[in-house]
Amino acid sequence: MALKKELGLFEVFAIASGAMISSGLFVLPGIAFAKAGPAMILSYIIAGLLVIPALLSKAELVTAMPKAGGDYFYITRSLGFAPGTAAGLASWLSLSLKTAFALMGMGIFALLINPGLSIPAIKTIAVILCLVFMTINLLGVKEAGITQILLVVALFVILGLYVVIGFTNVHPERLSNFTPYGFGRVLSTAGLVFISFGGLTKVASVAEEIKNPKTTVPLGMMLAYVMVLGLYVAVAFVTVGILDPASLSTSLTPISTAAKTFWGIGGVLVTAVAALLAFISTANAGIMSASRYPLAMSRDEILPHFFSKINKKFNTPHVAIVVTSAIMIITILFLDLEVLVKAASTMLLLLYVSANLAVIVMRESRLQNYQPSFRAPFYPYIQIAGIFGYLFLIADMGVLTLAMTGIFIAATLVWYLLYVRPKITRESALMCIVERVTDRQIATDSLREELREVVKEREEIIEDEFDHLIKDAVILDFDKRMQFDEFVQIASEKLSNRLGVKKEKFVQLFIEREKQSCTALRPGLAIPHIIVSGKNKFDVLLVRAKEGIIFPDAPEPVHIIFVLVGTQDRRRSHLRALMAIAQISQDPKFDKMWQKAGKTEDLRDLVLLGKRKRH
Repeated sequence: MALKKELGLFEVFAIASGAMISSGLFVLPGIAFAKAGPAMILSYIIAGLLVIPALLSKAELVTAMPKAGGDYFYITRSLGFAPGTAAGLASWLSLSLKTAFALMGMGIFALLINPGLSIPAIKTIAVILCLVFMTINLLGVKEAGITQILLVVALFVILGLYVVIGFTNVHPERLSNFTPYGFGRVLSTAGLVFISFGGLTKVASVAEEIKNPKTTVPLGMMLAYVMVLGLYVAVAFVTVGILDPASLSTSLTPISTAAKTFWGIGGVLVTAVAALLAFISTANAGIMSASRYPLAMSRDEILPHFFSKINKKFNTPHVAIVVTSAIMIITILFLDLEVLVKAASTMLLLLYVSANLAVIVMRESRLQNYQPSFRAPFYPYIQIAGIFGYLFLIADMGVLTLAMTGIFIAATLVWYLLYVRPKITRESALMCIVERVTDRQIATDSLREELREVVKEREEIIEDEFDHLIKDAVILDFDKRMQFDEFVQIASEKLSNRLGVKKEKFVQLFIEREKQSCTALRPGLAIPHIIVSGKNKFDVLLVRAKEGIIFPDAPEPVHIIFVLVGTQDRRRSHLRALMAIAQISQDPKFDKMWQKAGKTEDLRDLVLLGKRKRH
């Protein structure tokens, strides 16, 4: 059962924004200031620049493959199911842990409103909120998206007021000694606050439920990136400019502490409410995004089938949502969140590395049906820079964190070997590269066919009569140059077998038709079309002639040929086919793509996915 497309641009923006604004803005500034001084403002900017390769790569991949599971889906299709299994489970677990951390993080700010709260009370509140957002997500993705919009709008309004009013209270002298600990500390602090941007690309996991994902996803992600980066820098600037260094470096609630200086106790309460909204929005976006990973993995048989069940009434993956929420509740109640979240951060960075690798593999595979509507600029340099940048940040995570991550990856590979590998035989784009380099036939057409169906779903293509004809059509692929008479002999034999008309009759009709007028309609393209006797017969023959076929009266060799054959009563089919071919072949890139296509099935897909009006 398919998921409903109910999320628009505002929902995508709100999910991406809400997943970023939490501890990175309300807790980390004090810790970052203690490490880098006022230059921690620059650390946020550097961290924002570091996320650009992942942002651009994921935007490209998700517009090419807008499916539930986001990075899991495209990593399996590019790098294979072993890395994909690790990526899917890592994404699911890391996002679940970070969501649980956000729910618990509310405790710090709940204490500002009610200092008498105990740790068990804070955990109880976190569990109740987890259940509330689980219920909202079960009722429908649209309801969850609307909730997210309301939370994010309220959050931006409060923080906007904080920046505007706080700016007039900034003390410029607080910024005078900008880099007291040197630029090296600025860079290491950028690694610390980098995780603040971790939620930006998680909206990719709900891409299957987004309207017009080919434009909505990249636009929503980039708007969220620009707005939140601007908010981070503005809030950090105001906070550093208001608080004295001693107060800021020891505060776990720096925004509330700064707000108190110009808003009084009311400012503490308002910013505490903003922090609660931020953590709540992160939790809502987290449950929405994290639950799509087990759904996607179940569809591929990496996890048991029941995870892919869709509620018939609400069109939501109810089992995946409930199990994901249960993991969060167990984490809140029983586990050491801080240590686990560090490991989750390392896994997030590994996923960023994988996303950049996936773009390189997909492009170098030269799969024709890999058709992103957004292409990352400066390929492959920005991907290579991202890979090395993220590996540098991973190396700085500490031995314990790296060891925990290594153990997790080893466990996922054991799961793959014991549970997944015996059932999965699908290929990846990496196999297509190996095939091209070694010149050995090892890949099948499964990935090509899957990508074709993904593009059809993304473009909302509803097949018509011409599509069905092309799916069943014979395709001829000639490497040598030949004369028209030789081509007619081969084409007539193929059509004779399919339509029950003698080969000699076809040859005669083709020659007569060409004498009436040349069927080469423009340089490189010919559409020979003839009428045969009988009833209810119509067929199409596709031809690629790499070195060209010499048509009588054609000014140059023909490389693209669509042969149309039908009876008089199928005249309407004939006209519709001519119209479809005309529209498809008008694409300025069509001739080049036809010549560069690999297998004959790539030629078929080029026509099936061509831009045209369907009847």
